[in-house]
Amino acid sequence: MPQVEIRKRVLSIEEIFHEGGPVAATPHRRAAIMCVIKNPYAGRYVEDIQPFMKDLEPLGVDMAQRLLAALGGDPEKIEGYGKGAIIGAAGELEHGALWHAPGGYSMRAVLGKAQAIVPSTKKVGGVGTRLDVPVTHVNASYVRSHFDAIEVGCNDAPRADEMALILVMTTGARVHNRAGGLAAADIKGEDGLR
Repeated sequence: MPQVEIRKRVLSIEEIFHEGGPVAATPHRRAAIMCVIKNPYAGRYVEDIQPFMKDLEPLGVDMAQRLLAALGGDPEKIEGYGKGAIIGAAGELEHGALWHAPGGYSMRAVLGKAQAIVPSTKKVGGVGTRLDVPVTHVNASYVRSHFDAIEVGCNDAPRADEMALILVMTTGARVHNRAGGLAAADIKGEDGLR
């Protein structure tokens, strides 16, 4: 099996106090972590790529732990999450799909009680490509106040033979959410949806 070769790690944190409305008593916090790794399948077609998902599991757990630590370390404070992948030009979209299980399950394991599916996106792009990573509530995907996206990218990645793997977490609803729908306080927690 290929080994995971990390070239660089990028971590960013946002604190949002307001978006033109009243200043929040507690700022909304959003964070993203991206690891730029060598794509072991770049430049060639390989039929059986699934074993690399197992190799990515420790990286996923490490990234989720670092992301949680950046947001204070308390899993109870994390209310939103998402994942994504940018595949360099010598790769293919399917290589990004290898991140679905290790990226999602790692966050759910680190957070402990998260029930909702982790939303995801991926694309093939050149150096400097940015990705809007979707965010939903960790326990109920229909909580509209937590629908969001975090733009993630790096000026020198991914190179053609690389992939950039991304995890994101947030500490709450959008700072001025008022679009209605299911409220976080009303989650039933039965199915990861409501």
